[in-house]
Amino acid sequence: MKLAFVYSTFPNRTSARRAALHLLRKKLIACANIHKTESSYAWKGKVVNEAEYVLVAKTTSGKFAKVKREIERIHPYEIPCIVRIPADGNEKYLRWARRMVS
Repeated sequence: MKLAFVYSTFPNRTSARRAALHLLRKKLIACANIHKTESSYAWKGKVVNEAEYVLVAKTTSGKFAKVKREIERIHPYEIPCIVRIPADGNEKYLRWARRMVS
């Protein structure tokens, strides 16, 4: 099973952390990183610039649909960004990640 990163943005650290812990407890992801970022996007006819928090969750490609459903269910945004990024890496890490989500 291939590794995948799930990239999603959140309005604050609390909601990003809540999503990471939720996914970890359900054993849908092996781990997550949360980073503060500045985002610019078009929303309801305006260009918005604001701080957001990026969640990068590591999982397997086979778990992506479940991860996406869970993020959609708990996400505070009306239209959340949830993107799968195929990934590869060192074999020891890949084996560990696969074990964490099986």
